[in-house]
Amino acid sequence: MPTTVEQLSPTRVKLTTTVTPEQLKPSITHAYEHIAADVTIPGFRKGKVPPAIIDTRVGKGAVLEHAINDSLDGAYREAVTETKLRPLGRPEADIVTVPDVNTFEGDLVVTFEVDVRPQITVPNYDKLAVTVESSAVTDADVEAELDRLRSRFGTLITVDRPAKSGDFVQIDLEAKIGDEVVDSAENISYELGSGDLLDGLDDALDSLTAGEATTFKSNLLGGDHEGEEAEISVKVNSVKERELPEADDDFAQISSEYDTIAELREGLKSEAAKSKTFAQGNEARNKLVELLLEQAEIPVPEAVIEDEVHRHLEAENRLEDDEHRAEVKEASEKALRTQILFDEIAESEKVTVSQNELTSYLVQASAQYGMDPNEFIKILADNGQIPQMVGEVARSKAISIVLGKAVVTDEDGNAVDLGEFAAVQNDDDDSDIILQAEPQSDEEAAESAGEAIAEANKPAKKAKKSTKKADADAEAEGDAE
Repeated sequence: MPTTVEQLSPTRVKLTTTVTPEQLKPSITHAYEHIAADVTIPGFRKGKVPPAIIDTRVGKGAVLEHAINDSLDGAYREAVTETKLRPLGRPEADIVTVPDVNTFEGDLVVTFEVDVRPQITVPNYDKLAVTVESSAVTDADVEAELDRLRSRFGTLITVDRPAKSGDFVQIDLEAKIGDEVVDSAENISYELGSGDLLDGLDDALDSLTAGEATTFKSNLLGGDHEGEEAEISVKVNSVKERELPEADDDFAQISSEYDTIAELREGLKSEAAKSKTFAQGNEARNKLVELLLEQAEIPVPEAVIEDEVHRHLEAENRLEDDEHRAEVKEASEKALRTQILFDEIAESEKVTVSQNELTSYLVQASAQYGMDPNEFIKILADNGQIPQMVGEVARSKAISIVLGKAVVTDEDGNAVDLGEFAAVQNDDDDSDIILQAEPQSDEEAAESAGEAIAEANKPAKKAKKSTKKADADAEAEGDAE
């Protein structure tokens, strides 16, 4: 199927492809079968109407039109495969010439315009230098960790005073748009200052005492009126503060595997150090990505960005919010530029993704959505999204490669070793590789999905959990209620 490529812009091409009569023949046969099963003609059972009768009663024009429509998807996929393009958006098809309607002889010539991944020059990322915050753990860091642990074991005490940040309040809420009550709830437990409910709620509650009420305006976050501004009435039923246990040896034994508060502080110091090291890795990664994006010229197709912005705003019911539109557009452009950049790096570094790596990524992703891994992977497979997930893993590994080559120092001038954070796990078993700088076919994607589902179905090893920690979780959960 010969195909020519015309570069319309750095991010858009026109493919002109020719389908010969021989290549169109299966679609002609399918068209007759489909029409035969769909039409009712006296004297013939459905599905048994001969082509000659269809030609007479329905017309060869309808048969040809059906065959052309049936062949467009395959012609497009074959053209993309032949030209090794990387489509980013939906194609627009235009039929240039069609076969003879009476004989079905002659070529079908079709053009497809589609947005594609542009050709870019990747900046040199060998020994890129970035500076990150120090990982030194201070006494204040340890005390902050200790306070967080104590808060999990705290008890809520009702107080007779105005509410302040950190208090837990029992509140009634009512939302009105005009004169209509669109939502309401009673006796909600809310931590003042958490920002977990509605914009403006923290400011409205600050300094209110039990029995007092006020109103404020906010955009609703769910329901039929999601995104719309409403007048919110809030009434405080009670104010409670969290009373923390004493930081002593008894607390250390109740809350951890340690016997003394001194040992617990040392343990928390070690945990804080690990957390800061991980934070350094995240900071270095983000700064390296920003640095490369600044140095690289990466055009992005406007239509693809607009589609993503519209989808996002439609989901939030905020299509008329111009300020938010600008924010979403900027974020979408950056995300696509980042994807293009690290796709290119992944290919140049010949990054591979193993079945184990894909499965691990999918299982972790399913946990983030609170879904069963089998169900999550099946949904992705049914929607043809497994290749996208493979791409995500490959890009993550490409970022790790860049991190491994970077020169990272902290703000005190000390060298930072990100070896563990940036470790790239390559599987030595080539039979387990499912991607190597090339996109998957539909068949390969389906096979990968099946293997991932089978892997997710294997019995998982149960993680051991400290009885004390389990008790603490249950106690904290009871306090929240």
